[in-house]
Formats: sequence, C-alpha cells, structure tokens
Amino acid sequence: MAQPKVLMLGWEFPPLINGGLGIASHGIAQALAHRTALSLILPKVHPDFALANTQLIGLNQLNLKKTVTAELQRDFFNKVEEVYRVSVGLDPYYVAHEDKKDISIFSYSEKDKTESEEEIDPNPFQVSEDLYDHHVIDKVRFYTRHVLSMAEEKDFDIIHAHDWMTFPAALELKLATGKPLVLHVHSLDYDRGGPELKNWIYSLEKEVLQEADKIVAVSHYTASILREHYDVAADKIQAVYNGIEPREAYKKKKGFPEKLVLFLGRVTGQKGPEIFLEVAEKVYRRYPEVRFVMAGTGDKLKRLIEAGAYTEVGHRFHFTGFLDREQVADLLAMSDVYCMPSVSEPFGLSALEAAQFNIPMVLSSQSGVSEVMPGALTADHWDTDEMSEQIIDILTNESMGRLLVEQNKEALEGLTWDRAGEQLLKLYENILEEPSLKEV
Repeated sequence: MAQPKVLMLGWEFPPLINGGLGIASHGIAQALAHRTALSLILPKVHPDFALANTQLIGLNQLNLKKTVTAELQRDFFNKVEEVYRVSVGLDPYYVAHEDKKDISIFSYSEKDKTESEEEIDPNPFQVSEDLYDHHVIDKVRFYTRHVLSMAEEKDFDIIHAHDWMTFPAALELKLATGKPLVLHVHSLDYDRGGPELKNWIYSLEKEVLQEADKIVAVSHYTASILREHYDVAADKIQAVYNGIEPREAYKKKKGFPEKLVLFLGRVTGQKGPEIFLEVAEKVYRRYPEVRFVMAGTGDKLKRLIEAGAYTEVGHRFHFTGFLDREQVADLLAMSDVYCMPSVSEPFGLSALEAAQFNIPMVLSSQSGVSEVMPGALTADHWDTDEMSEQIIDILTNESMGRLLVEQNKEALEGLTWDRAGEQLLKLYENILEEPSLKEV
C-alpha cells in the first residue's frame, strides 16, 4: 500500500523540551519520517529547527488573529468548572495533587468566550512561553480549536496524538473527519496521582481512550493500567517501547573517593524522591563510603533539601537542580549505581541513558523500563529495605555489577527508534486495511 498520510499531534519537540515526552516525540517522528507522509502540529516550533521529510507546523509561527469558528463537539472545557491553577514548573503533568492551600481556583466556560474576544486573544505559544504554566488548560483549549480549524485544509489518513494535552484536539478531528485515531500514551494521570485521585484530566483521558481506534502504550506496565484503571479493552492496546539514540560512553573522574549513587529525573511524587532519600539513609548506615546525588528539579525539591539536611546522610546527599544534557552526561560518567525508585513509571528513558554509560541499576518494579533491562535489579517502590540491599550488593560486588551492565548493553541494541517506527507503521497499515475504514 502507499505510504500512509499521518497527521501527528504533539505538545513539545526539540529543542524546546521539558523531558521525556519531547525526546520520545522526536524519536518517533524521525523514525516515521521516511516511512510515512508525516505532518506534525505542535504548540511551538523553534524557527531554526527542521526535521527531514516532515512538515512541522508550530502555532507560534502562524498568524492566528482571524476568528476561529470551528465548533467543538465535546464539552471537555465546559466541564472544567473548578480547575486548580498551579505553576507546574518542569513537571509537565503536575496538576494540583497537593498543597491545595496555596492554589487559587478559577471557573471557566466555553460560553464565556465571544468571537471578538477569540479574535484578539494573543497567541500563547511563543518560543519563550512555558507550555506547562498555570494556564495549561487554556493552552490546551487554544490548541484544540486551532488544530481543528487548520486540519480542514489538510489531507491525512490517520491521526496520531501524544498524551492528554493533545487528546481533545485528536478526538475532535476524529469526530469531524471519521479518520482513525491512534493515541500514544507516554504518561497517565494515574501515574501522577495514583488510583484514588481522579481529576478532570483522568476523566478526559478515559473518555478519549474509549473512542480511540488503537492505543500505543510505552510498556506492558502502562498497558495494564489502561486495562485495569481506564477500562480499555486489551485488543485496542499495543505496547511499543521507546528507543534511544546511540552515543559513546565515557568515564569522568570524581572529585571525591566515595562511590556515587544517582537519582535522575523530575523531583516530583511520581518519581519517588522521598523513597530515594530513605534508601540513601539505609545504604549509608551499612556502607558509609558513598555519596548520593539527586539530579533534577520539581515541586518537591525545596522540601527534600530541607528534609535531607536533618538526616544522618545529609552531608553526603547532594542536589544539583536543573542540568542541561551535557551536564547530565558528565554526571552519568561519574556514577557507580543508578536508582529509579518511581511510584509509577510508564517507561523511564533515563534508565536507558544510564545503561549506555555502563552503570548498574536498581529499578522500581512499577516501571516500564524494567521490562527491557534484564540486568536491572528490581524491587517494589515501597520496599526500601530491598532496594537499599540491592544497591549495597552492587557497591560491594564489582563482578556482579559488570555482569549486570553487560546484560543491559546487549538489550540496548534492540531498543531503537527505528524499531519503534517499524512497529507503528505496521499498526497504521493494519488499521487502514480494516474493511470498515476502506470507504472513509
């Protein structure tokens, strides 16, 4: 069959990225660029960035002053009668799961907007604008209406949308065109808030997931959450693992003699930073020749810094704050153990980075990446005794560490974006070959 024409909806893209979603979106688009006729609509695209064989459309680059008259068929935004307004910083999915006393509440209705107000609304997607600030819901609404309007002039066979911020636009397109919809799930509200806390985003995710033709989960772990907590039929879900760009590993000399145990990621509840601090205390009591580094930033950073100061490991526990890509690489080059204690981790790209740098690792069993790292030691995120024991085993047994590293290096060879692209192309072809879609 001819190359499928794919209209992809994304939220972040290099070099304007906050974390794993942007990296994964780029890897997937790059892998599909020579396999499909790919158009990608984003809130913002850097003016100097291009992707071969792909039409990149950034709303920040367009003249959007004309009135948008596209009618929305679902009342997602009318349902947002009370939305917590928070500054989410570098956590692209944080929506007021805590500290509610510091959060203001606003009401919003689609009917509050007149056409004249829509006409003079400033474009919220400038290059310098934070996609995840306290106006994120308004930005999702703006994106939805403009994507629906722009798509009227585009020719495509299939819609492929990444995560909840693009889901309203994706469903509106499906309802307007009848074209099949593929939803790519990199993270869920369940991961961020747990099974008890089900907010507007959870409801949005669940509604759109029910309407999708196929759902791509980044791991079997995420697929299980979709089945158990979102009531998605198993035959609608396909797991497609993330890949990683090859790079040369190197070693960097530390400025201290102790071993280094690394936490790398957003400092948010989902990632288990408090668990890492507890694990660090238990490791230090039995193996004092060690230091711990928490690299990253997030809503819990200040609280963790204060808590860490009062622990017996405080003088050996270091916080870096935000690091750029090269600083992250240098830190990986100095690390002896990588620890991912996430409460719920759909995948975990940073573990693949650690594997590239030949670092033995201890991972939460509640993670997708543990499915593809056969040399990782795993423990339930709540079992800090087991996790600390595993770290001590690696620190005290170098031959075991080398064996674990070799097992992961072999697995890395199959974890490429190209492989993910092949799986997605096959998925598209299967969908488009379904008899019910051949007349669409």
